[in-house]
Amino acid sequence: MALHIANPTVVSKVNRLAHDLGMTKTAVIEQAIDELAKTATPTVQALARPWDAVLDEFDRVPDLGNSRDPLTWDAHGLPA
Repeated sequence: MALHIANPTVVSKVNRLAHDLGMTKTAVIEQAIDELAKTATPTVQALARPWDAVLDEFDRVPDLGNSRDPLTWDAHGLPA
């Protein structure tokens, strides 16, 4: 599958780096993405932490028998 990079500066950087390192352009881009993913992962996890606290609070709420549907309904499907 082809990847089109429209920014000539980026293309030049990839070409120069691939030549200097003796790697293919694909290998250079793959390694750069892998390194970026390593540094981005903690950031994503840090954003999820506040939600973990909210979910923990929800887990502490006891289940009640009528918690799903506290209303009673008549034969016509209306609240009684």
